[in-house]
Amino acid sequence: MINSNTMRFSLFILTLGFSSQFAFAQKGEIESQTYEIVKEKSIEFAPANRVFDKVQPVQGETGKKKVSYEFVDPEIDISSPKLTPAVGVSSDEKDRKDKPDILNNFVKVGGGNYGRFLGELFVGGRPSEDLAFTAQLKHLSAANGPVDGKNSANAGTNMKFAGKYIRNKYKVEAALDYDRKNYYFYGYQPQPEGVMVDRDTIRQTINQFGVNLGFENTDASVLVDYSVKTSLSTLRDRYSATELDWGTKLTASVPISETFYALLDADAFVSQRVDRLTYNRNLFRVKPTFKYVTDVFSVSAGMNVVNETDSELNINKTKAFPAVNVDVTPFTGLHIFAGWNGDIVRNTLKSMLSENQWLGPNVIIANTEKTAEYSAGVKGETSSGFNYEGKVAYTSYRNFYNFNNSLVDTSRFSIIYDSGKTKVLTISAQAGYNFNDLFKTSLKGNFFDYSVESVEEAWHRPDLTLNWFNALSISKKLFVTADFYMLRGMKAKNFQSGVVTKLPIITDLNLKIDYLLTRNFSAFVAINNVLGKEYQRYQYYPQQGLNFIGGLSFSF
Repeated sequence: MINSNTMRFSLFILTLGFSSQFAFAQKGEIESQTYEIVKEKSIEFAPANRVFDKVQPVQGETGKKKVSYEFVDPEIDISSPKLTPAVGVSSDEKDRKDKPDILNNFVKVGGGNYGRFLGELFVGGRPSEDLAFTAQLKHLSAANGPVDGKNSANAGTNMKFAGKYIRNKYKVEAALDYDRKNYYFYGYQPQPEGVMVDRDTIRQTINQFGVNLGFENTDASVLVDYSVKTSLSTLRDRYSATELDWGTKLTASVPISETFYALLDADAFVSQRVDRLTYNRNLFRVKPTFKYVTDVFSVSAGMNVVNETDSELNINKTKAFPAVNVDVTPFTGLHIFAGWNGDIVRNTLKSMLSENQWLGPNVIIANTEKTAEYSAGVKGETSSGFNYEGKVAYTSYRNFYNFNNSLVDTSRFSIIYDSGKTKVLTISAQAGYNFNDLFKTSLKGNFFDYSVESVEEAWHRPDLTLNWFNALSISKKLFVTADFYMLRGMKAKNFQSGVVTKLPIITDLNLKIDYLLTRNFSAFVAINNVLGKEYQRYQYYPQQGLNFIGGLSFSF
């Protein structure tokens, strides 16, 4: 059974359109060629006796395995309407299994136009039956971009080390992550002939470091199920902005009877941001819920109590929101669901930069209050491999935010908040089909209607999004993936001139071909932005046109 908390979370934060895997690279290009979308299952099967699935110890493997390609179900990550597309993630970055096989390690090297270079190393191991670890190093860069050559170059380097220790009664996870991004604010106005822009004045470098630790009870004989996860992250940019963020999450459940459960979610976030001013921002959340489950329906009801503080914005308030969800199964394979929820959506400098890396200095970061969300829909799947979901949500916000070019410098972006009530109507539909792992397809569309109160428009937010993903295994050696996406309805304003611009519709098609040469070697070629349009997701920032990258991968 899909974890009930996960399902509520999926209903709780409705997507703005794409999963992060289908999103736009904010570095002036689509970062990768093939997008692998990881979706939480939208279908709940007959409930098990326990609320949390127990993780079994890692089993040993025997014999050698040849290199194989695995297609992950192309699914859509459900996220809040507050989000805009973020940096794309390719299939090269898929999560590796806890049980790395003999040829699961690899070295990858590639290059392409715009001076693109890709280098990646992945190593996984299992020193014992209970212990597994992974280490990954990746560098992806482009020496030139769509505007003034090197003035729109970009580079990204990521290192990640992770491990899991799994026993019969508990599981421990830990990870270290370092990420460095270097890029340029190339959205400046055209310069007079002979005038050169000083690259050093438009350069941005962001360094992020994170530590994660988690502990989960996996003993099915213990009455209380629980998991605790804590993370510490730091961020520093080239303009002396820093952010320190520490968060801990607790999830627990107690079965009162075979069909009745008591659930608890609790979060604690402590953060400090230093820019022109020093901001101490904290958020504490407690969400007790009771859930009743039968073969025909499930219903959960509780209260979401949130306290937030901000030293510089003089905020110290506690709010209580409803947390009610109903799921009815009139017959196998069909679910009808509805919900009434509210929350305070936590915003940080890190989360804002992940949406729009062109932010200027000293931007105001404030949380968004989701005062109420009413949602209803239907979802299902068939034994033939077809699945679908349709949903309608009406949400009321305070401090609903959007991005727009700054008044002082139009090449940098400000965050604009609607201090009044923002109403968002979201209609979404998705469908997928899987044919024997040979062919997979997923189609999703979203329509948004924004009603803002104290601002002119929901700047840079689309009113319609569409994405279509396909994966095809032509033979045992040849694999093709393709994705298409579209965004429509974004508006932007130049506050210096007062001109409002409706950005052209964004359409993009990406292809990738993998060919297995030998047991150890494979070749890949990827073509991004096949349609060759230098579209603007954010005003004055055209993206790269047709671009490609090809290379070799060695598995060991």
